Amino acid sequence: MEPPYRAWLEVDLGALWANYALLSARAKGEVIPVLKAEAYGHGALPLARFLLGRGVRRVAVATLGEARALRRGGVGGEVLLLGSLHPLEAEEALALGLVPTLSTLEAARALAQRARALGLTPRAHLKVDTGMNRVGFPWREALAALRAVEALGVRVEGVYSHLATAGEDPSFVEVQRARFLEVQRALGPGYLYHLENSHGLLLHGGENARVGLALYGLIPGFGLKPILRLLARPTLVKRLERGARVGYGGEYVARGGEWLATLPVGYADGLPRGAVRGVKGPDGSLLPVAGRISMDQTTVLLPAPVDLGAVFEVVGPDFGPTGLCALAEARGTIPYEVAVHLSRRLPRLYLLEGRVVERVE
Repeated sequence: MEPPYRAWLEVDLGALWANYALLSARAKGEVIPVLKAEAYGHGALPLARFLLGRGVRRVAVATLGEARALRRGGVGGEVLLLGSLHPLEAEEALALGLVPTLSTLEAARALAQRARALGLTPRAHLKVDTGMNRVGFPWREALAALRAVEALGVRVEGVYSHLATAGEDPSFVEVQRARFLEVQRALGPGYLYHLENSHGLLLHGGENARVGLALYGLIPGFGLKPILRLLARPTLVKRLERGARVGYGGEYVARGGEWLATLPVGYADGLPRGAVRGVKGPDGSLLPVAGRISMDQTTVLLPAPVDLGAVFEVVGPDFGPTGLCALAEARGTIPYEVAVHLSRRLPRLYLLEGRVVERVE
């Protein structure tokens, strides 16, 4: 049955699982899926359900609100709260059964105090700063920080840091690795140590890793596959008269006789303005965009008329000219930014072996 939408996103859960399997094969230990920012625009709740249902031990998000949405959606598995817990968030983090990240003693004290009041045993991971200088206890003070946190009654289950230059500066990666190894030696066994991110794992290997971009297949050259595509049906198809101007500013001027389709997606849906040069037509051919992309609409040139039921692939699940990586490169940014800006107003279909298993509208 054809989806009853004029524009929608499709997410391939089979490709997601294949990416996870590839990454797990490269790691010596655990691979933690990072589902922050709506799973980089792909939809955190359906992906959390799918991954945890397949036996993944835990997922990670960035904010309390993201974790709250998973719990309200029925996700009962282990959720790691990345970043740095704020003392004001301690009670809700405990109530939701989260494993927060601690990088200050103030947050650790608040977590311990609220846990005592609720009759709970607080659990946490310790963040150690090995060179990114955003959050985390200084790596040289990791042992003192661990002892202080554990003395408060917090059960520290993991210790981690974050690579600042994986994929860019391998020499500083090695500096951070050496520092993190010193932390491991000082703290000893019994903790889940995780350092690698997507590029770190793919380029250098490692033990336990947190993966985001690679999980969604947005790093070329390693056998990963993008899992998302954006599809749209035209709301209008017409023939242009000579001299007709298209869109804001009238940048495209018709030679006369061209066919034009208006697709109901624009920069409000996450299409990077100025970067989308073409979309794939119903026959798979690349069709040029005519004029500027609007907030809600994109106009493309056709070789021949099509009916309003025709389906165009605006964003492709590959590394071709309509893929998220190509759009990011054309915009002069990174795939993360393009992916997280995909609008939540677009319905999302989650497919497994070609069959829709979940809809989010």
